[in-house]
Amino acid sequence: MSKYSVVKTPASVMKGLALKTQQLRKKTGISQLELSQRSGVSYGSLKRFETSGQISLESLLKLAYFFDRLEDFTPVFQIDADLEKVEKLFSNKTR
Repeated sequence: MSKYSVVKTPASVMKGLALKTQQLRKKTGISQLELSQRSGVSYGSLKRFETSGQISLESLLKLAYFFDRLEDFTPVFQIDADLEKVEKLFSNKTR
């Protein structure tokens, strides 16, 4: 994929989340070490996340909790009511 592509990839989402987390950290005026201590995410994991975007789901959720953004994960994989209607149209039970 081109770096100018509008299609999101896992790598681009990871890097975007890392950048946003870093921006939140800097906006609140705390260091990586302080964020690590206060969130329960290891310092090494936090450094790796901010440079590469790689982090465990548990650590990402801990950071989201620290920044009061845990609710942002609620719609992830949420089954849309409209999708359920479409699925009913194609199910064998309705035919």
